[in-house]
This record gives sequence, structure tokens and C-alpha cells, in this order.
Amino acid sequence: MKEYLKHDEWTIVEEGWNPSNQRISESIFSLGNGRFGQRANFEEDYSGDSLPGNYVAGIYYPDKTRVGWWKNGYPEYFAKVLNAPNWIGIRIAVDSVPLDLAKCEVRSFRRVLDMRRGFLERSFVARMESGMELEVKAIRLCSIADDETAAIRYSLKALNFDAGLEITLYVDGDVVNQDANYDEKFWSAVSQQAGSDNACIVTETRKTAFQVATAIQFSLSVDGEKVQNDPYRVEKEKYAGCTVPVDLAEGRTLVIEKYAGIVSSLNYPKEQLAEAGQNAAKRAAQLGFDAMLKAQADAWQAKWEEADIVIEGDVAAQQGIRFNIFQLYQTYTGEDQRLNIGPKGFTGEKYGGSTYWDTEAYCFPFYMATADPHVARNLLIYRYKHLEKAIENAAKLGFKDGAALYPMVTMNGEESHNEWEITFEEIHRNGAIAYAIYDFVRYTGEKEYLAEYGLEVLIGIARFWAQRVHFSTQRQQYVMHGVTGPNEYENNVNNNWYTNYIAVWCMRYAMEALEYVKTAFPQKLEVLAEKTRFYEYTETTQWKAICDNMYFPESKELGIFVQHDGFLDKDLLTVADLDPSQRPINQKWSWDRILRSVFIKQADVLQGLYFFEDHFDLDTIRRNFDFYEPRTVHESSLSPCVHVILASRLGKEEKAYEMYLRTARLDLDDYNNDTDDGCHITSMAGTWMSFVKGFGGMRVYDGQLQLNPFLPSKWKGYSFQIRFRGHFIIIRVGKDAISIGNKSEKELTFKLFGKEQTVSAQGELKIPAGTAK
Repeated sequence: MKEYLKHDEWTIVEEGWNPSNQRISESIFSLGNGRFGQRANFEEDYSGDSLPGNYVAGIYYPDKTRVGWWKNGYPEYFAKVLNAPNWIGIRIAVDSVPLDLAKCEVRSFRRVLDMRRGFLERSFVARMESGMELEVKAIRLCSIADDETAAIRYSLKALNFDAGLEITLYVDGDVVNQDANYDEKFWSAVSQQAGSDNACIVTETRKTAFQVATAIQFSLSVDGEKVQNDPYRVEKEKYAGCTVPVDLAEGRTLVIEKYAGIVSSLNYPKEQLAEAGQNAAKRAAQLGFDAMLKAQADAWQAKWEEADIVIEGDVAAQQGIRFNIFQLYQTYTGEDQRLNIGPKGFTGEKYGGSTYWDTEAYCFPFYMATADPHVARNLLIYRYKHLEKAIENAAKLGFKDGAALYPMVTMNGEESHNEWEITFEEIHRNGAIAYAIYDFVRYTGEKEYLAEYGLEVLIGIARFWAQRVHFSTQRQQYVMHGVTGPNEYENNVNNNWYTNYIAVWCMRYAMEALEYVKTAFPQKLEVLAEKTRFYEYTETTQWKAICDNMYFPESKELGIFVQHDGFLDKDLLTVADLDPSQRPINQKWSWDRILRSVFIKQADVLQGLYFFEDHFDLDTIRRNFDFYEPRTVHESSLSPCVHVILASRLGKEEKAYEMYLRTARLDLDDYNNDTDDGCHITSMAGTWMSFVKGFGGMRVYDGQLQLNPFLPSKWKGYSFQIRFRGHFIIIRVGKDAISIGNKSEKELTFKLFGKEQTVSAQGELKIPAGTAK
């Protein structure tokens, strides 16, 4: 763990300059607006260790798979989000010497991420080798109010010198990806141009031919007096910029305002792209920096009014949850059905920026409960539009007749992951797609979605499972061999309990959805059956036979579900038996040693008990939790949240709180020593689930909201808010009382600790803590 960031309720603060933390800070202090995002790289030159990163949503490159051997079914490429043209660059040269914090004495360094208002602020004093001292203050934002624009205000004060400065403002498309398999550069030049106070480049991705226009407008002033530009203009391949000479006297301050417009061919015809980018930059410049800052603050205030979580008496916990919510809103807004949520969002390039099962299993509940229903619906429609690709993916592996296997990693619906144990075996991801459909219908009550889109997806998924299992004559049951469960520290296992369980559930839910559509929308079912060549009797008879005769590994002696065949043959150590110097094991041990060990990366059996907790009694959940959690190293960012929810249900307050801090501060404290390549965005939604489903005990059963909150002893109180079926609800939990506020125009009936309660429209129900249960 690294604990160098100051605890504060609304800001992330770094005080003091430590270059060894730079990559971590570049991730944590990242900005985004759902359309593009920027790591917290410096505007000025920096020759120290850094991971430059500016990313544009939906823009990717199919980098050729790099493996020394090939297997049938392997994807030919790994799709990855690209480091896009650099718009933040401001090169400062004092008497022809560049300002570079790697070559200066740095004092009074301070970096602040203002989460309430949505901007990044940085200040420092630099003493250059010549002895000249500069004071720099910079503010940066990626506009949520106008998601094609961004802006920087960069001020520089001469503390002890009079000198000539050269200020170069530029956009640079000659960028690289750290994870390029063959050290390739992925952008080609289309055009570049520079004016007296502006510049614009248009670049195109190789192979995929996406185009991005990156345009800037700028102005300079000294102590409020505008500098008359007479710039030296530079136009070269993938680069455009202007160098402006400025004489700066001791004690005077130069202020640079730089506005950017970033647009892509996803949203504009290519022949209009340069003009659209330039118009966006001009729009921002005409509005002005102060007005953009206010619009940003107003937009963020509206978001916080929708989804803020307040914790009283624990600043570290408060900062953690707000940081997670802040990054989620920076990453995805739900307004574009073509976009999804990458595991690193706009904070880094690891995992390719592609879509994983994380979206459905972890992110979906957050957006469903904190945003308008169309946002969650758009996440589902994203997968519906990829159904044909999912059928193609399955066909590449030998499945037929409309069986659908959704990809583990994708940008366009096509599988682009190239590790065999993931690509071919981690097929439980299919279940997460089906579960999100179920979760949406359960939460919103919009069952008609099944007729519009959902059933077609469910049929494709059920067909896959029916072909993936086989009948064991020895067991006289159906089994599933050669899979990888959620615990990726075991590969190619037989009868992973979670995978078998969710496969059966998918087939049962497909049949349930079929019955609903048959009754409510019979004509739509006829059209769907014709489209998919669905033979109801034949296929559902097979599904029922599998569901009724599926094998699930279990230990009667221990009273647990066994993670997979042979798991109990391992040396059943616990994490307490590990030497702390060997953690994290994924950075200390060989892969062979990890695979042979009992240690679990993330919830596996417990993932199933979280998804389907209403299928099991509390004693069953407890026995499995008590067996598996002590053997879990939580080296997946997705692990702690599931354990918080189950621990809360089981009354294990200490464990729930421990796991909550781990998920809430995973990146802020760099728990797993891996924040340097980006924050764990999708697990941040798991942090929200930890709070709302864990401490808040929120569930939906039989169409009714259920709440079973508890207050950790370390806290004085907390509150959170959710949307539910046209209601906006604020839940406050304190030591003395629980209150439910209904900020909508119709009354709300819900259950609190199993007792039905009603709160009137625009009303509040307050129940003394001692009488709540």
C-alpha cells in the first residue's frame, strides 16, 4: 500500500514532489467526460517516468495477436483503445532552456483533484539549473457540460528573473501505446494546420480508419494585458503548433488559456471533421475559462445531487466512495449505445480499454439505480446489437444453430482476447449478460424488454450452454469440462460450480422469459421464432433435461459447494499461512505455483451466492463464506465488493468494513501495486454495490424494494440515494434513527427489515433505530 494522498471528503490531494509516484498520480488524477479522457500528465515537458495517455471513446485499433504458437479459434487481433493525439502540450522555454520537472529542483508541489466541481489543479515552484525560479499554477478540465471540449489555464510567475520565454502550444499526434505488441504507431496523418491563435490536426487509425480531429485555440496575457501573437507556426506530419515569444519581468505573471475541441468520425462525416473540431475549440474559447469552470461545477453538482453517498465520521471511507463515483461518471454517461465501459476507463491503456463481463456483473447496477432507465437500457442494447457477432464467435469454436458466446474482450462484438484459458474457457461471462437482462427487468419492472430484445439474446445464450455441456455416462448427469471460473488462478478445470450453476439458471430463465413473451406478445414470438429458427418443443425439452440433471460438485462433510472437481485435494492453506513478503502472489510466484495452490483470486463460488442469494439459506451462505474467504487473496479488483455484500448479510461487520476500505481505496492507496497503469474503473461500481447492497442492504424481490441497513461502528451515520421505478429515494441511517425520503410524486411502499412500510409522495418516514427491526 502507498498512502501518500491526503484524506479529504471532496478532494484528492498530493503534497510534495516524489517522482516515484508520478505514474500512480497520473492515473488517480485523470479527467474524463464520457467522450474522451486524459491522464494527469504534465502540460510542460517531462523527461521522467510517465505514461502519456489521452483516449477517445470508441476509437480502437486491432493490434495483431502476439503469440508464438497458434490454435484454431484464436482471435487474430487484440482490440485496444489508443493513446490519442496530445492536446494538453504547453512547452515552456526560459532563455531557450525547457521547463522540465525531472531536471529542476521542485518545491511547494501540490496537485488537487476537485471532485465536487470536476477539475484538476496543480501548483509548484521550480528552480532551474540556471537558478531562475518559476511559480506555476495550472487548472484543467474535460467538460461534462460540452463533451467535445476541454480547457487549461496555465499561469507562470517569474520569481527572481527577467528573461525571454518561448511558449509553444501544440497538438501532437505522433504518440505511442505502451502496450503496442510490435512497437507500432497506430495513427496516420490526414491534415495539420496552424494559425495565429489556433492549430488543428486530423489523424486516422490504421486498419480501422477512424478519424479524430484535435483542435486548439489559445490566448496569452501578462498581468491581465493580452499578448499580441506573432507566432512561429509549425506544421508537420501529425503535428501543428505555434511558438509565441514573451518577455517576462520579475514578479510578473503570464497566463495561458488553451481550449481544445476533440471530435471523431463516430459522430461527424470525415469531410466535416476538421471544421467540427475547430468549431468546438472556438466555442470553448468564446465561452471563456471562467464560464467553462462554472458550467463544469453546475454539471457536477447535478450529478452529485443524483448519486452522492455521505459517510459521517470516516474521512478515508468518504473520500474513497466519492472518488469511485466521480471516476464512474467521468467514464460513461450512457448517451451513446455504441459505447461501453472499459476496465481502466480513460485512466490507462491496460486491458485494451475494451468491454468485459465487468460491465454487466458490476457496473450495471450502479447505472440502473443512479441514472435515468435509458442509460442501463443502452448498456443492454449494446450487447443486443452484438448478438450476431456472439453467434459468429461461438461458430468459430464449433458451436452451431444460433448458439451465442459473448466475447470476453471486445470493442465491436468480436472476441479479441488472446489467452487460451480466457478466450476458450472463461465462458461464465455468457451468464453475466443474461443476468443483466434479468436484473434490469427485476429492478425496473420493464418486462416488455424481453419481447423487444431480451428473449432473443437469452435463446442464443441457452443454446450455447446446451451444446457446451455433455452427458457423463459414469455420473448419469450432465457435466462441463475445461473451463475457467471467475477465479483465474485455476485454469482448465472440470465442473466449476459457479459456471455449472449459472448455465442452468440461464436456461431456466430463457424458458421463463419465453413463457412471458408467448403470453403477452404472441405475435412477436412468432416473428422471433422465424428469425432465430427456434424450435420450442425440441429445444426446451433439451434444456429442461439438462437443468434437471446437472452435476454440481458439493461436500456434504463440509457443507459447502466445491469450487470444482479436485479442489479439495489441494493443500487447504489459508491466506493467514502466507508469508506477507509473498504478496501479491501474482507478482511474486510463478504461474505454475499459483495454479497448483489453493489461493483464490476473487469470488468464485461466492460470486454465485451473491448473484443468487435468494436461492440459498443463510447457513449455506455462511458455511461457504467461512471456507472460501480465508483462502481468497483478493488480487482481482472485482473481489472485495462481493465479499462486502455477503459479509454484511452475514453480520460480519469487521470483515465487511475491511473489504469496503479495500475496494473503496484500492487505487487511492495502490493496494495491489498496479494503479500506475490506470485505475480500476469497473470495480469502482463494485464499491458502490458494496455500500448500497452491503451496508444499505438494498434488494428487489417480487417487484418491491427491500432495505436491511446497518451502521458500521466506526461511522456516525450515512446516507445514499437511488432511483427505483419512478421514485427518487434518499436513505439515511444514523445511530438513533433510519429515515426514508421519497422525493417523487407518488407514494412508495417498501420493506424495511422485512416489515412493509409506506412513505407518502414528497414525504419522509423516520423510524427510531431500536424499533426498526
